Amino acid sequence: MKIEVMGFGGVLVAAVMATSAIGDGHADKAIEAAVKARQSQMTLYAFNMGLLGAMAKGEVDYDATAASAAAGNLAALSRMDQSRLWPQGSDSEALGLDTTKAAPAIWAAGSTVGEKGMAFGAAAMALEAAAGGGLDALRGAMGDVGKSCGGCHESYRLK
Repeated sequence: MKIEVMGFGGVLVAAVMATSAIGDGHADKAIEAAVKARQSQMTLYAFNMGLLGAMAKGEVDYDATAASAAAGNLAALSRMDQSRLWPQGSDSEALGLDTTKAAPAIWAAGSTVGEKGMAFGAAAMALEAAAGGGLDALRGAMGDVGKSCGGCHESYRLK
């Protein structure tokens, strides 16, 4: 598991720090596709977190099978290769807030986005291991996932 988390972080750091090598004629379409893909990934995170959060809050009945599936989805999403989702120039400053909420700080020297991505991956894998083990186990593992999401959004997502 450590290798998967480290791989995720390494890929994310490389992707964030790299500049787009796409020619000018295709760059706009490639950036648009990258933004759409990463926003879709975030939508999938939110969809699965919505079910898990509702279970943890008691808004819907706990279901071990559904909780395990949703947590498994989060873990799988965290392991996806994101290297092409974060090209230089796909931030809110370059594209506008109506297109993306990604802060330019993601690409800045000293960015900790890779570390935050690794923390999310580790928390998602721990949630995957705990989610089917009962409501208390689910609730216990949800906190770290929420903290890792919020930690990244606070630093790298514009309001």
